[in-house]
Amino acid sequence: METRENKILIPVDFSEQSLIAVDQSYNIARMVNAEIYLLHVITENNALWGLFSSKEQTDIEEKLKIKLTNFAGHIEEKSGIKVFALVEKGKLIETIIETAERLKVKFLIVGTSSSTDFKQKIIGSNALRLIREASFPVITIKGKHHRKGCKNIVLPLDLTKETREKVSYAIHFAKYFNSVVHAVTVNVSNDTYIMNRLKLQLDQVSSYIKSHGIECTQTFLNSESGNENMCKALLDFSHKVEADLIIIMTQQETEVIKYFVGSLAKEIIHNSDIPVMSIVPKNR
Repeated sequence: METRENKILIPVDFSEQSLIAVDQSYNIARMVNAEIYLLHVITENNALWGLFSSKEQTDIEEKLKIKLTNFAGHIEEKSGIKVFALVEKGKLIETIIETAERLKVKFLIVGTSSSTDFKQKIIGSNALRLIREASFPVITIKGKHHRKGCKNIVLPLDLTKETREKVSYAIHFAKYFNSVVHAVTVNVSNDTYIMNRLKLQLDQVSSYIKSHGIECTQTFLNSESGNENMCKALLDFSHKVEADLIIIMTQQETEVIKYFVGSLAKEIIHNSDIPVMSIVPKNR
């Protein structure tokens, strides 16, 4: 497995939501003793960019570098964490992925917004593509109000083999932040065999987490089928326990049940005002 550097990458377009993502990154950076890299992407495929002359483009790029460097200095002074500023040109998603891979970051933290323009750039198919192609966890942050720290982690479970990978991240975060992990299964089946398997796994995972000295609750939720219903059940539960983080897998396959794949992951990322950490299984 490729070694990842203690680095966190945060795309910044100076929108309110991208700045909230920066503000939420400090605790995670401290947890892994990481440096923070702020990335602003100049989208060259933007029609407006092509209206500027070469000199004007150079001037804009230099001003953006100065603005981002000054902002990085402010964040470094405020947080006590080493912060670097990067300005790159290219297509938004491709440039974010390429920069993250070049830096070998441990986490990518992305602020997402409900505004139509930003949604088209970050949420939807582009966000899922970003998450799917990344070889590291991506944390999407939506909403304006987040507590400092991470007191409650929601860990949705399914029957896929990659569950342990997700559990290891939950344990890592919980140990550092002294969090409570809330293991939850959203069941849509009437099949007794599947329900028993889900309940058995819920028991096993909960016991495994507790064996690491972490407080863990377990909840079996019944829901109507359909991504919207499952997402609502999970988010209602997450708000009930005042979750600070939801950890999901975004690309999984199993002959028994398909869960948190494609459109459901999109549903959760799009609708959750609680930070969501998306993990792609390593053995793809």
